[in-house]
Amino acid sequence: MARSGFGKLAASALFCGLTLLNSSIVFGSDTVILSDATPVQVRTKQFDNFRIGRNTRTFGRVTFLGGLELISPDRNVGGLSGLLSLDHGNEILAVTDNGLWFSASLEQDSDSRPLGIENARYTPLLNAKGKTLRASWKHDTEAITLDGDSILVSAERANAIFRFPWPLATGKERMLEELPVSEQIRNLRSTKGLEAMAMAPEGTPLSGTLLAVAERGPSGSDELPGFLLKGGKQKTFSILRSERFDATDAAFLPSGDLLLLERRFNLRDLVGMRIRQFTADSIRQSARLKGKVLLEADYGDQIDNMEGLSVHIDTNGSTILTLLSDNNRSLLQRTLLLRFKLDASSPND
Repeated sequence: MARSGFGKLAASALFCGLTLLNSSIVFGSDTVILSDATPVQVRTKQFDNFRIGRNTRTFGRVTFLGGLELISPDRNVGGLSGLLSLDHGNEILAVTDNGLWFSASLEQDSDSRPLGIENARYTPLLNAKGKTLRASWKHDTEAITLDGDSILVSAERANAIFRFPWPLATGKERMLEELPVSEQIRNLRSTKGLEAMAMAPEGTPLSGTLLAVAERGPSGSDELPGFLLKGGKQKTFSILRSERFDATDAAFLPSGDLLLLERRFNLRDLVGMRIRQFTADSIRQSARLKGKVLLEADYGDQIDNMEGLSVHIDTNGSTILTLLSDNNRSLLQRTLLLRFKLDASSPND
């Protein structure tokens, strides 16, 4: 995403069957996530109100559960973008826009309210030759999503999609492949390119389809380009751009409906965030999607440069949204983790 004005103001998936042991995610008897990653100190400041100075918790169909500001002396903790919530939200995995995996254990109460961060660690993404993505200038990683026994990562400036093995047992796993993509994707604006990505859940209309959305079109007045990738074939659609918002991440709900996280910053609007919901049956070839606004926030709310969105089902069976901000490794911005609960009603209700 372009670093202008305020700076760079998930893809996401649910992975079941995980258990928490010794502050690491365990998939089998001896497999953990990022076991060889560099530990890093992260302290948190907890806040309970989303509206600054107001104790309002419910906003339409979403209820604010709580938030954390993540603070670290290590600048590599900044620039967090795509996000996954694992193990019923007990663990988060993100990528940074300088080509790092970042993971941490999230302390939460029985209602999924975030309380703190433990066991934070990071490690570089490696290409097929074992070199860092930064060395090959393909490190502006922005979105992640699970695809069976692999994890997909998008790189914005390169407009590329990489496949890595899953789970990331040590964090030193090498890229398996770079997915072939069309010239249409390759030619997206380098600083406004592939920003949001999500794999459609099984049993839904788009089952097995990778959905990707560009941050912005060729100009500020153009619609957001969208792509549906499956079996080596590509279909295209678009999302109507409005109120000067750009796409930053996407996540599917279990129903197959799509959530799109959007962000804006300019001198007219200052900072803003929005989540739009699109019904599963509306996402198809040549569609021009408008969707329905699920949540909108501005400088009067606890937001920053919101770039990560994930969806998971907690142990109570509730649908939980986790949002993460990219602070651009700037002293003027914050890394925020926000939690909301989504009620089960349809966006058309």
